[in-house]
Amino acid sequence: MPPLADPMLFDPSFELTSSLCVRPFKPWSVQSSAQLYRVDGWGAPFFKINSRGNMAVRPYGAKTAPNDEIDLMDTVHKIVASQDNITMPLIIRFPDILKNRMDTLQAAFDRGITRQRYAGRFQGVFPVKCNPDRYLIEEIVSHGRRINFGLEAGSKPELLMVMAAMCNASTTAFLICNGYKDAEYVKMALAARSIGLNTVIVLEQLEELDIVIKMSKQLQIRPVIGVRAKLSTKHAGHWGETSGEKGKFGLSTSEIVQVVKRLRKVDMSDCLQLLHFHIGSQIPSLSIVREGVSEAAHIFCELALMGANMKVIDIGGGLGVDYDGTHSSSSDMSIGYNMEEYAETVVEAIKEATIQKNVSQPTLCCESGRALVSHHSVLVFDVLSAHKNGGSACDRGVSYNIDGLPEALAYLRDDLVRSVDDGDHECILTCAKKLKYESTRLFKQGLLGLEARAAIDELFEIVSVFVDQKESDANMDQNGCGDRPGSHKASSDYYTTYHINLSIFKSIPDSWAIGQLFPIVPLHRLEAEPTERVILSDLTCDSDGKVTTFIGNDKPGAETAKHLPVHELEGDKPYYMGMFLGGAYQEVLGSLHNLFGNPHVIHVVPSKSAGGFRISKFLRGQNLANVLCAMNHEPHLMFENLKERVDGYLDGTYEKEITAETLMSSFTSYTYLAPERSCAFQLNKSFYP
Repeated sequence: MPPLADPMLFDPSFELTSSLCVRPFKPWSVQSSAQLYRVDGWGAPFFKINSRGNMAVRPYGAKTAPNDEIDLMDTVHKIVASQDNITMPLIIRFPDILKNRMDTLQAAFDRGITRQRYAGRFQGVFPVKCNPDRYLIEEIVSHGRRINFGLEAGSKPELLMVMAAMCNASTTAFLICNGYKDAEYVKMALAARSIGLNTVIVLEQLEELDIVIKMSKQLQIRPVIGVRAKLSTKHAGHWGETSGEKGKFGLSTSEIVQVVKRLRKVDMSDCLQLLHFHIGSQIPSLSIVREGVSEAAHIFCELALMGANMKVIDIGGGLGVDYDGTHSSSSDMSIGYNMEEYAETVVEAIKEATIQKNVSQPTLCCESGRALVSHHSVLVFDVLSAHKNGGSACDRGVSYNIDGLPEALAYLRDDLVRSVDDGDHECILTCAKKLKYESTRLFKQGLLGLEARAAIDELFEIVSVFVDQKESDANMDQNGCGDRPGSHKASSDYYTTYHINLSIFKSIPDSWAIGQLFPIVPLHRLEAEPTERVILSDLTCDSDGKVTTFIGNDKPGAETAKHLPVHELEGDKPYYMGMFLGGAYQEVLGSLHNLFGNPHVIHVVPSKSAGGFRISKFLRGQNLANVLCAMNHEPHLMFENLKERVDGYLDGTYEKEITAETLMSSFTSYTYLAPERSCAFQLNKSFYP
């Protein structure tokens, strides 16, 4: 075998460690991590990395004093150490962030109205489909009472929930009834109006008008009616598909005219008071907002001129969230404006149309859900284990000397050695690929042993990583800077899979379903450089249960990344991560795939007397019995069947008792994985209440 130019390179006695695979390119700091994860882009003003290298929450936004900031790791440690024996995953809610978003939205429209000298006022509503959690709804109603903030429902269960909640709301707050309707839905909405709730029935289909007329006469309750218009304006991307003239919801212009004429015939023109439209969720640019609002405003004016008693224009949802922190107006994952700019654009467009048509300026209503609740919720989870996908040979030495190689493979191996001697990186990689390809081919034909194939696979891994690193070093010397931490420029095959204590289908369903990006960041060790490039794999027995696309760093052209830079696991020490901006839709859309249930939910508020924060509410996540009941199983009968089996199958009294106790405690255990101390704790809990 030819001698090596560098005998240490692939000698089996040489430990090629991960430090060779990942070369630090500059001193690291918390500012470096903030840039790497683009925290200031998507997180401001509510999230930051503090001087300890931990993610921190600023519950009052820009007005948060330093001593009111909440360290997320302190929060996690307090939760984990509590007597409730809480384990990951969990959702931490910050009600003060929710209140801040409500106040910011109201203030944005108030300022826009003042600057534009607009004659109407603004009243927001929250669409409960975004997050129908009881305590969130109660918080919105309570905090929204002074600003006449209301709720929107799109189904019969939502309507019943909203009616009950709004008994505690301002009497002038809107209860907007959207969605498809039958007679029962309409009767519920009319009943809401009869008990003093400011209810508006919005027609989604022309057929609903006859139901409303019939039920209102039958119950002798005068309705307030709105119409949802299909606009020609729509925006590109996933969320724009529900808008436009061929959208799923709403009435065409000809159908709207029919509604006006029909109401005129039955002497109910005064009942038509609201125009609703929806351009689409997550509108990226203000130009689309202006175009859509302007079109709708002219429809509103024409309805008023036709004799309808028009008082309110409901601009629907669409106010977006900057998920990737790029402030881009051309991305589904970002927005190129802020709340203030959005509000002023809406006010200005409606004012211009009403002045042109000489129509009274209406009350403005919007159904912003995503923009209100996304920020207030943080999903926290831990990493269970790591598995290197390629490049694992970097952690140990490998040798060129492979026993039992067929002549053809030995020849290719010698070519590889010579190319290493020559130092030609391109040739090295070409020879390594040929050797791997031929070894795989011969193995499939039964002409190569498993040990020989494994040795060649390891050799290929370490050679490829070595070439990647050499080329990265050359670029660093040439440009004065390196690639992002943990990256290998020449290949994307070398990364680590972090197995996380989570179900993607339950807690981040939009990531799987529509490729939605959410900021995912380690909660600690952010003062140190992350040296691993990972994808995240969940607990489910499903190949789709993983996250493989992430928010990029703050460099131009790096909006997304195939791998997430994180820190190497440190033995048995827990490694905590957080998914941010997931407060809208994720919880209600999550499924019971593999019967992983709802995570624990913790409400956290600032408290100077309690060391910076306190846990104001704890809602325990679903246990095994809960999810089994959801699938129509009966845990008590299941246990009785198992107990009967134990009694008939085991002989010893002790064995029977310990087995029965183990089975009994299983029904009350969390559906996610738990450390050993938690398992021991569960054995002491009885299944029976």
